[in-house]
Amino acid sequence: MQQLKKYLFITVGWLSFVLGAIGSFLPLLPTTPFLLLSVYCFTQSSEKFNLWLKSTTLYQNYVGEFLKHRSIAFDKKIKMLISIYLMVGISIYFVPILLIKGMLGFMLVTQTIILLFFVKTRKPNEEQYSKEDSVRE
Repeated sequence: MQQLKKYLFITVGWLSFVLGAIGSFLPLLPTTPFLLLSVYCFTQSSEKFNLWLKSTTLYQNYVGEFLKHRSIAFDKKIKMLISIYLMVGISIYFVPILLIKGMLGFMLVTQTIILLFFVKTRKPNEEQYSKEDSVRE
């Protein structure tokens, strides 16, 4: 039974990693939640896969930096917003159903508000030290 549970966690971990990787190109598919699910699954099943995931550029760009600094650099926020506005804007333009256009618009506004007002911003290349870093010094 333990072996089955381990393989289930590994399978879900890989599936969520693939979805997160796809989400890094498609703004409508969230990357970070899928990567966090992968971390959880790999932590429960395979230290090897967990270490591998945390060493990937995808993880470092979407999760690692935020966990380290508890904020996102201003220039990255701008790049994220440009990407989101381009992709969702194209979708809004081509979708023929008014209800879907409205839902996409609502999603766009919500993502913008969360990114600008709820996620802390830091200047590019500005280092922030966590409490753990100050305790070590």
